[in-house]
Amino acid sequence: MQKYKYTAVNLQKQKIRGVFIAKDEEELALELAKQSLFLISAQPYSGGTPSAFFTTGTGKVSMPELTSFCRQFAIMLNTHIPILDSLDILKNQPYSSYFRNILSVVFEDVQSGILLSDALNKHAKVFPNFFRSMIKVGELSGKLDMVLTALADYYEKDSQLRGKIKGAMAYPTMLAGMTLAIVVLMLALVVPTFRETLTQLEVVPTGLTAVVYAVSDFLLAWWQLLLAGIVVIGLLIFAVSRTEFGGYAVDVLKLKLPIIKTIQINMITARFARAFALLLSSGMDLNEAMYATEIVIGNKYLTERFHQATEAVRAGMSLTNAFESYNLFPPMMIQMITIGEKTNALDDVLTRSCNFFDNEVETSMNSLTNKIQPIMLLIMGAIIGTLFLAVYSPMISIMTGLSV
Repeated sequence: MQKYKYTAVNLQKQKIRGVFIAKDEEELALELAKQSLFLISAQPYSGGTPSAFFTTGTGKVSMPELTSFCRQFAIMLNTHIPILDSLDILKNQPYSSYFRNILSVVFEDVQSGILLSDALNKHAKVFPNFFRSMIKVGELSGKLDMVLTALADYYEKDSQLRGKIKGAMAYPTMLAGMTLAIVVLMLALVVPTFRETLTQLEVVPTGLTAVVYAVSDFLLAWWQLLLAGIVVIGLLIFAVSRTEFGGYAVDVLKLKLPIIKTIQINMITARFARAFALLLSSGMDLNEAMYATEIVIGNKYLTERFHQATEAVRAGMSLTNAFESYNLFPPMMIQMITIGEKTNALDDVLTRSCNFFDNEVETSMNSLTNKIQPIMLLIMGAIIGTLFLAVYSPMISIMTGLSV
């Protein structure tokens, strides 16, 4: 049997497009004729993921588009619009052309009788694992509209958290960039000009001035190799970080560096609480919810330990004891989980704790930036002051000599 993508007309001469499974085109035409549809054209259809070659991303749906999709889909289902009709409307919304193409393929698969979760699983590189798992949970529990609303909330909160982190790091990054730009301009343009003037005055550079001149000469002579070296080193670091070992090492480092460690743990804790509460409230079993939550941890080292804790819970250990044994989350989260287990309202307790840990991330970020900014300003002032001293000290010496 072959799946065909067809175009047909009905008795009102309206064009109808769809997907149908048949042995050949002749059988397809006969089956469509039974529905008062007359085949115009047909072609074999695989339902594969459209090419992402011309997209600016990596072939994945952007978080803003996925959030909007979840929100609009949930609203339609809440108003009792069937899934197929909802997808038909959504695939024509003003998303990126790539996402619209993906939704068209999903729509055609669902139209042919495939479950929505199975249709999405055919595009595993496009949609996040957690999203696809939750759609499956929504279908099995009959709460797809609630799951989609919760997913939209989850992705919105996660995006806001990431936005706060980027915003907090913007000013220190700008200071570092300005410092580097000023140093390069001084060494490449200002220093050679002053050096030429001092050479004409037959002044021999000494001390700090001689060192700065040497650095300037080196930079002007080898800037191409230096730039190439920086690019190569950057690409090597990027390539290594993409490997299993490199990614694991980077994730371990994130949990070891002062201040950054606190930010990482609070961010992962907030993400865990939101995802785990969402899974439990959707009706998923505790053990299955823990396995599904591993996807959203986002840190290979902690994911490994979380998996060990999951196996311990599966073996009969309580959630509180498992998390304490593997030192996964801050004491506050452990206390909240203990309360949730005792009151049998773990999903509600975790949902309420999300905002607390979101605020902890923001507090940690503010603490980091408050410490980094004065340090960056001091470094910036020291570097620029040293360069100006090296450049202008010979001129000051000449002026002093002339006044004497």
